[in-house]
Amino acid sequence: MSQESASGYNRVQILLHWLIAALVVFQLLFAGSITTTIDAAEEGSTPSATDQALGASHYWIGIAILVLVLARLVVRLRAGAPAPAASAPNIMQIAAKISHFAFYVLLIATPILGLLAFYFGDPYGPIHMLNRPAFIILIAIHAAAALFHQFWLKDGTLTKMVRPAQ
Repeated sequence: MSQESASGYNRVQILLHWLIAALVVFQLLFAGSITTTIDAAEEGSTPSATDQALGASHYWIGIAILVLVLARLVVRLRAGAPAPAASAPNIMQIAAKISHFAFYVLLIATPILGLLAFYFGDPYGPIHMLNRPAFIILIAIHAAAALFHQFWLKDGTLTKMVRPAQ
């Protein structure tokens, strides 16, 4: 099936999208705990139990995101994806392709960089941390575009990621 031949996303694609999104938001909110835990270990002190738990969660959720994104790519290659709304201007269709590609790059590179930072330290840690603002900007653009499609263009784009194709 071609990448743009599906009439909409299937249940698995929708589930993976929202699960990955929730995990990324968790990572963005609690990323500081792993840094606190690592810094404490390097200084010979003990971080709080909360920082230890959130730091460990950050590690394992990062791995889960990587695995889920790879699964999502496999599902996308097999099931395809819906074509962009014809009502969207060409520039928006191009921007959508670029932003989706950027999401996949970040979703794969960030956990890998995090693992490299955890096990090998610099220069991977600072690079890993640069992805946080990149994610925030990309998520804001993605959400704004989805709302623009839903409420301005009224083309059903947002519905495709909420209601499975029949």
